[in-house]
Amino acid sequence: MKYLLPFLIVFLSFNMSAQTDSKIYDIVDAVSEDRLRSDVKTLADFGTRHTLSDTLSETRGIGAARRWIKSQFDNISKGCDDCLEVFFQKDLVEKGRNQRIVKDVMVVNVVAIQRGTKYPNRFIIMSGDIDSRVSDPNDYISDSPGANDNATGMAGAIESARVLSKYKFESSIIYVGLSGEEQGLFGGQGLAKYAKEHNWEIIGVLNNDMIGNISGVDGVIDNRTFRIFSEAITTDETDPEKLARQARGRRFYGGEVDGISRQLARYVHKTTKTYMPEMNPMMVYRLDRFGRGGHHRPFNDAGFSGIRIMEAHENYTQQHQDIRTENGIDYGDTFEHVNFPYCKKLTAVNAISMASLASAPPSPKEVGIGGIVKASAKLKWDKVEGAKGYKIYWRDTTSPTWDNSRYVGDVTEFTLGGIVIDNFFFGIAAVGKDGYESMVVFPNKIIR
Repeated sequence: MKYLLPFLIVFLSFNMSAQTDSKIYDIVDAVSEDRLRSDVKTLADFGTRHTLSDTLSETRGIGAARRWIKSQFDNISKGCDDCLEVFFQKDLVEKGRNQRIVKDVMVVNVVAIQRGTKYPNRFIIMSGDIDSRVSDPNDYISDSPGANDNATGMAGAIESARVLSKYKFESSIIYVGLSGEEQGLFGGQGLAKYAKEHNWEIIGVLNNDMIGNISGVDGVIDNRTFRIFSEAITTDETDPEKLARQARGRRFYGGEVDGISRQLARYVHKTTKTYMPEMNPMMVYRLDRFGRGGHHRPFNDAGFSGIRIMEAHENYTQQHQDIRTENGIDYGDTFEHVNFPYCKKLTAVNAISMASLASAPPSPKEVGIGGIVKASAKLKWDKVEGAKGYKIYWRDTTSPTWDNSRYVGDVTEFTLGGIVIDNFFFGIAAVGKDGYESMVVFPNKIIR
């Protein structure tokens, strides 16, 4: 027995830090290509989902679309003993708010909350956009099927709800259809404000905007690569003194690429490579595409972690285009251009990332680091409820991902001997009883 005990300790430590869960593979397999195809077709067949389009018709316009989306969430909830709280969240946006608001409009989001068993006020959010547009952003009459942009993201959120509602998680998951994206990100602004007013603790927002195209306008065809956009840091513009203090800290200790949204992006990257190694997640160190924006931005502006998940190769002949044929090219965001096996893969990326985060304990709030002029790095952190242990991560300062790690057990400080603090960046994750990890926290305190 005395020889067996050290073996068991090593085995359990390894098991705690490197474990995978068959449940996550089951979630990947459960995502249905056929259901995604059907939902995208239904959304595209509403003709237009422009934010300012008809709200009274049962067959055309954004009103019919959002009522149908709510009915899907309601049906899913019926199948899981009313496990979803489904409601419309709305805000009035008055004419003239910007050049794309040409009349007063009620921007309506469709929200479905799956409450966590342990942390009901702690949320991971998956969003898709309800609205669509053609070449003229103010044309709310013409056909605008928006099959890829963004019926795919919306269908992905609905399908994730269908799959994940079969499980219970410690933290809450929100599946949401946001409106007003093309007119100025109004749906995201409204929900971020609602979250603040209701004191939601948001772990992160996975904004899905165009997850169904594999054939780029540059001729590249790729059904495995996808992009994860994330901003470097979240700053508090309302507190200049705090802003200056944070800037000084980054100058001397690093962290300029280690904000909370960047850690969420790394989490999705790692989860994907663990459970879907055939996929190629591409970390893009930018809030969004060059000079453009998406519905994660309002959450970032409110201080929440948020990223954009989307296809790697866009086709601009299909985005924001009037439906037409010119010089043999079919323009318009129509149903036949969507690749549903790819849409299934990116939906699964979201589902497994949310399932993993919602199964993990919270992240440590405070992480300290020290080790100046020593051949070691010392880390200290606060204890986390529900954590069975902790994992130290480190990486080269030029690496986009956390490449090295060590599980250190149920302690709140540890010294990594022989690892020079000057040469790496470090972080701490909490590990739960089933091996699920929180997001990594970059040090926010210096140990003297």
